[in-house]
Amino acid sequence: MHSQTSSKTLRNIGIIAHIDAGKTTATERILYYTGKIHFMGEVDEGSATMDWMKQEKERGITITSAVTTCFWKEHQINIIDTPGHVDFTIEVERSLRVLDGAVVIFCGVGGVEPQSETVWHQAVKYGIPRIAFVNKLDRIGSNFDFVLDSMREKLKTIPCPITIPYGSEETFSGIIDVIEGKLYIYDKDTLGEKFDTFNIPDSELERYEYYRNNLLELLSEYDEEILAMFLDNKFVPEGKIHNALRRATLEGKLVPVLAGSALKYIGVQKILDAVVNYLPSHEDHQPRRGFDPKTGANKFREQKSSSPFSALVFKVATDPYVERLSYIRIYSGELKVGKQVLNTRLNRKERIMKIFRMHANKREELQYAPAGEIVGVAGLKESSTGDTICDPEHPIAYEGVGVMEPVIYEAIEPKTQADLDILKLTLKRIMDEDPTFRAKVDDETGQTLIYGMGELHLDVIVRRIREEFGIEVNVGCPGVAYREGIRKSAQGVAEFKKQIADKLAYAY
Repeated sequence: MHSQTSSKTLRNIGIIAHIDAGKTTATERILYYTGKIHFMGEVDEGSATMDWMKQEKERGITITSAVTTCFWKEHQINIIDTPGHVDFTIEVERSLRVLDGAVVIFCGVGGVEPQSETVWHQAVKYGIPRIAFVNKLDRIGSNFDFVLDSMREKLKTIPCPITIPYGSEETFSGIIDVIEGKLYIYDKDTLGEKFDTFNIPDSELERYEYYRNNLLELLSEYDEEILAMFLDNKFVPEGKIHNALRRATLEGKLVPVLAGSALKYIGVQKILDAVVNYLPSHEDHQPRRGFDPKTGANKFREQKSSSPFSALVFKVATDPYVERLSYIRIYSGELKVGKQVLNTRLNRKERIMKIFRMHANKREELQYAPAGEIVGVAGLKESSTGDTICDPEHPIAYEGVGVMEPVIYEAIEPKTQADLDILKLTLKRIMDEDPTFRAKVDDETGQTLIYGMGELHLDVIVRRIREEFGIEVNVGCPGVAYREGIRKSAQGVAEFKKQIADKLAYAY
């Protein structure tokens, strides 16, 4: 059990990427190397820790964002593993809304893919500093330099490689640390937990010098001391490079890029080092801007535990143990069990019954949580995604979470009339969880219609209704309401002829 971490050593990060770039596999390795788990699950086998839902295990994809906490080099790292499929982009949106930094994972073969651009721009929208990890460099067709060029062209950013691959495709076996000037070879027998460091081979020296000079040139634009040392051909110490790169990363001027293969256990520990070295702590933030819930005037709140309490609800989930679990990011003050908080949107008070540190779908109960923490709480029966909760004596409201409009819909009905009321209640609970899901009754056809972000999104919800809530439903295309009207007079002749019982009915 770790003691309470100071806000200076706290990191709140998200793992974001295009689908199948390796987010969950990388997260699984991170949890293993930090000692959070003792068995490394695999996505393809349905045993990954963060993909805990039954459908996630079956489909081999992440559907809902999952929160966990681990520790690395005396730093606490709260991680949110997010989906990569476009149908679940709201999970990325609301996660990034409360995070301080992000690790963006790119496939070494595909480079910057469509959803990569979407999540990247979501991070830019919220001003979140990023580091990048080029994954799957062991695959045929992978190309580290291609991914760097793809980032420059499609994302209009400046990638700054700090580790580069040693070998390529099937010969990829390690990484070269550009800052340290060392070669790292990871031991497969210990699943990459142990590694050996070597001097850079003569065959790689020219390539190493190229990337190091590129790194120093980039940092020279933001650090005059490094510029002077670089022009005088003086050796630039590691500490100065780390400090300059951290400043440039926090200001969004550069993006540190790392190479590796999560599946082959190569380079993952360097992600953790980069998170600690370059991404912001809670203490790095300026006072947070909000507004007065009554007047709308701007208000600022120091993001310290000594300030009045304030937090944002960024996710609501149905939990079998506490019914309604709300995920919150605490921006200021401390939250204690039994504390009464004000929902500024509803202007209603609610009481915190329990506080949890989450590990996917598992919970560790806490008695209090300080500023900077991301925790789950029970007791918020009316608060929804995007609501601000705060000290009733010091009200403040923060900007909520952006919501996308649904793009597809279909009709749904229970197989038995007895389940109609239960279905209505279930649809309401799912709408509370998912802001992109809608359900309403069509006034003209009387059908219940469900709206979502895509076919996969609605399919996942329908399966949840059947499996989690135990309601048998029929799903199909919605009916089309139409009316007929008389446009002009006409004449016609028709014949009616039908056998009714033992008599023939006839009309002309």
